[in-house]
Amino acid sequence: MFQDRYSLAFKLYPYKKSKDQDKPDAVRHPVVIVGGGPIGLATALDLGRQGIPALVLDDHEGIGMGSRAICFAKRTLEIADRYGCGAPMLDKGVVWNVGKVFQDDRQVYEFNLLPESGHRNPAFINLQQPYFEKFIFDAICTEQERGAPIEIRGKNRVDAIDVKDDHVVLSVDTPDGAYQLEADWMIACDGAGSPTRDMLGLGFEGRVFQDSFLIADIKMKSTEFPTERWFWFEPYFKSGASTLLHKQPDDVWRVDFQIGWDVDRKEELKEENIRRRLDAMLGDDVDYEMVWSSIYTFQCRRMDKFRHGRVLFAGDAAHQVSPFGARGANSGFQDVDNLGWKLGLVISGKAPESLLDTYDDERIYGADENILNSTRSTDFITPKSKVSKNFRDAVLNLAERYTFARPLVNSGRLSVPCTYDHSPLNGADDLPGGPVTSRVGSPCKDAPVGHGFLLDQLGNDFAILAINTDVPNSVDIDGINVRSVSLNTTDDLTGALAERYLGSESQAVYLIRPDQHVTARWREYDEDALRSAVRKACGKE
Repeated sequence: MFQDRYSLAFKLYPYKKSKDQDKPDAVRHPVVIVGGGPIGLATALDLGRQGIPALVLDDHEGIGMGSRAICFAKRTLEIADRYGCGAPMLDKGVVWNVGKVFQDDRQVYEFNLLPESGHRNPAFINLQQPYFEKFIFDAICTEQERGAPIEIRGKNRVDAIDVKDDHVVLSVDTPDGAYQLEADWMIACDGAGSPTRDMLGLGFEGRVFQDSFLIADIKMKSTEFPTERWFWFEPYFKSGASTLLHKQPDDVWRVDFQIGWDVDRKEELKEENIRRRLDAMLGDDVDYEMVWSSIYTFQCRRMDKFRHGRVLFAGDAAHQVSPFGARGANSGFQDVDNLGWKLGLVISGKAPESLLDTYDDERIYGADENILNSTRSTDFITPKSKVSKNFRDAVLNLAERYTFARPLVNSGRLSVPCTYDHSPLNGADDLPGGPVTSRVGSPCKDAPVGHGFLLDQLGNDFAILAINTDVPNSVDIDGINVRSVSLNTTDDLTGALAERYLGSESQAVYLIRPDQHVTARWREYDEDALRSAVRKACGKE
């Protein structure tokens, strides 16, 4: 029997009447998050760890069925490590770095997304979204036990929103009736169909691609397929114009079939018709159990702005891309990582409200990058004319024999962390021989140092990374404590630190933001330059 996506895999926060519902006047909360999916939960976790009260309102009582998002990138795992939930994700997930591309029955080429060593996390894990969300929720429970001010209310559906100059009024429906509450700040994480966006009359512009893909999650024990990403163009088994195969935990496999635009969805979702496609691919003698299925179309859309006064949008509510490339949930996690520290500084009075405008600047840049790559992938996978298909097939034929053609093959440009090259928060880049990969605006690359890894030492706050040079243990700048992480050649056991942060230089000083992006770098320490860079990164200059 298929699992209903609207049923609950985990009933985590059953409805319970809150004290707010009995108050004669609307109670004000610092932050209200609408939507209890992975992005909403992660946002609450980020803020709660900073000591900022965060209230999550969800119209369900837990985590829905169906694998949905399954591919989580290294950058997401690095963020999850800082949030305290990365280790169980990695333990449960299926690790993979290698992908293979086929046309018909021929392997065109294979690729390795993480050919270099010296990283704690792999390029990707495959993990069903319910598990991913559950591990975030478990981390929230741990933080609540430590006193983090996080609250989740199930069966609390937001039905109306009134945005004021300095707060937001929300009308909430529950099994015990409606009530109102107020929020200094509201964050909409309520998915691609965002009721919040509709209630505020905001647009969601972009492109819908005229093709359909059938997802089938099946449970089977197989030794024929390794834990790799396999993608077929025009597969020999004729189950679709293209097919994608991934392994998930619990012996579950994800299969995506490209089935065309003019299809009868109800007919295609019948179990016997799904099995017909699967049997052609796997063979009649393979035993499997149907777990979940769905049909989706490619859509690449985003809002014009992600900030609307006291309301901010994150994840699929703000932007949507096609599933190929695993850019949806991974991009949403980068939204949370970008927004959390900025909102924290604003609420604590350490940064002006205008700092939140840079969330717009940076994450719209990230969304446009994702949409561009997703659109190109879709055009390659689903050519819309005979000419474009001829070009696509020519690239595949060349790629089988010639290295130069392989980068042109596009079966989904997989998610990579965004580099904010033109961010208004960027400071000086005065390290002439420094590596391009650690330039200002880029996310920090991990490296083995001492008995652990660099990203663990950088932590969740502003940090000075000093390599082969002396700096103060910490510096207080406008109430922000900037601590130092001082390393030298003896800490660099593999040479990865020097390769990734020194380049041709003998020493370096980096200023790292709380989301572990480089915001300035110099060859030598200069306190005046540091103070200016911190102030700029906080939106004060």
